[in-house]
Amino acid sequence: MSRLLLSAFALVLPIFSALAQFIDHFDGTGTPKGWVFITGDGGAKIDFSQKNGIASLHVDATNDQLNIWWALTRHRITGLDMKKLVQPDYELRVEARIRVSHAPRRVNLHFNHQRTTDFHSHLMEFDIPDTVSWHTISMTTRDFETQIGDSINAHLALMDWGLGKYRVDFDYFKVDVVNRQTTGKDLGNPLPYHPPLADPATFPLHVSVSQDAVIDKQFPGRNFNNWHRRGATAEYTNLLTVSGTQSVIMRWDLSTLKGKKIKRAGLLELSPFSVQRSPDFRKDFGMVRIAEIIGGDGNWDEKTVTFDKLKGSQPIEHVINTQMIIDDSVTWNQNGKVLFTISQPVLQRLIDGKTRGLAILPLGAVTASFYSKESGMPPRLYLEMGE
Repeated sequence: MSRLLLSAFALVLPIFSALAQFIDHFDGTGTPKGWVFITGDGGAKIDFSQKNGIASLHVDATNDQLNIWWALTRHRITGLDMKKLVQPDYELRVEARIRVSHAPRRVNLHFNHQRTTDFHSHLMEFDIPDTVSWHTISMTTRDFETQIGDSINAHLALMDWGLGKYRVDFDYFKVDVVNRQTTGKDLGNPLPYHPPLADPATFPLHVSVSQDAVIDKQFPGRNFNNWHRRGATAEYTNLLTVSGTQSVIMRWDLSTLKGKKIKRAGLLELSPFSVQRSPDFRKDFGMVRIAEIIGGDGNWDEKTVTFDKLKGSQPIEHVINTQMIIDDSVTWNQNGKVLFTISQPVLQRLIDGKTRGLAILPLGAVTASFYSKESGMPPRLYLEMGE
């Protein structure tokens, strides 16, 4: 591309940005005007400031306990063409260009107004795979009911990133009223928040785990591959158990799929054996978390792996991603299984070898056991590949 063409292209970009009905380029200093930033469900602290055309949302979760916190910044959006928005063919679209301090991590974009009661509606998550690049993400509402005079808010939030210090940088944040028939696809990889479980029968590829094991941070040098339940008749059942200090690690041989693309979100299937928890626990407690193994020994052997061998010289938070893929209660379905949705970006990282496996962690006080591959009911991934 010629220098002249590049220069012309650079001039066009600000013109397009200027057409936005609401846009913040964060050109000031201090707290960006009109922005509110809050946290909840834990002990995380938050700050939002701007300098040199970049706004940074800082979250300090080092004093949190359970890692179920959320942190968001939101702005009441003014200047919108409300007469157009209330018409059937028009929706809201939010777009942001961001960079994150830790990856992979998810953020979400959301719209609401003063009459909103379902704050999981008009919300999409975005998987940010690296800490180096700027990523442009956008979300367009679908059937967002509005009335002239509504007070509309747009937000960007992060949830459950871990127990450290984190940052999201903003280059710009803009909102427009768009025609749903003519607006382009959303940018980034918009993911539904807690999507409904897909039917396992719709997935053509079922892959059983190749290695699974229990690790215990209280006994970091011991191998627990033979963790089992002993029955009254002295029969043994090999199990994968999650508890206060125990976690489950799993990996799959996906080498035959290398270079291929995952078409959609898939499923992790487990066969639960037992669950112990209290019915008195509040929400987001007494559940299990499914997380990515993103570091450590990628070729661990279930017969020798220990907590220390898995992580090697790395801190465990660099080995098992501290932001979960999904949290859920362990409940049996009609086939005696429990299913967890695994997003398309996570599955693609597994195929590409960037993610080295999956872990099951306790969320709060819970003891949950699942059948291991030695018991004949192995953890299994349900996948569908693209063209």
